[in-house]
Amino acid sequence: MKILFLNGPNLNLLGRREPKIYGHKTLKDIEATVKKRAKQLGCIVDFHQSNHEGDLVNWIQGAQDNYDVIVINAAAYTHTSVALRDAIAAVGIPAIEIHLSNVHSREEFRHRSLIAPVCCGQISGFGAFSYVLGLEAAVNVIECIK
Repeated sequence: MKILFLNGPNLNLLGRREPKIYGHKTLKDIEATVKKRAKQLGCIVDFHQSNHEGDLVNWIQGAQDNYDVIVINAAAYTHTSVALRDAIAAVGIPAIEIHLSNVHSREEFRHRSLIAPVCCGQISGFGAFSYVLGLEAAVNVIECIK
């Protein structure tokens, strides 16, 4: 089973970006943890990060024949991007939305996700562990749709 992890804007700054909110782990640290767990589960995982919305759309579209599930931390695009929402809906691959922080305990503009309605579920507030939970959820989603 192949799982695509997509990361949106500013996640390349993890580890030094507002560590009180996002923690001290870098995106590479998180990827290493997920890869270790994925190996235990017999999964193949790939990771991409971009600060550009179009890159994320292209990766979502390219996932259609190459991945079983998408796990996405769209970051700020979660709250603004109709393009990401439409791409997820168009490819018909199960998607799981994840966030490091609890978006519902933060500023009001973060409470609304444009991608949530086209995702299987949302995981938020568990810091770097949100990514491991996203992996576990992806495996569960795959097993449920077979």
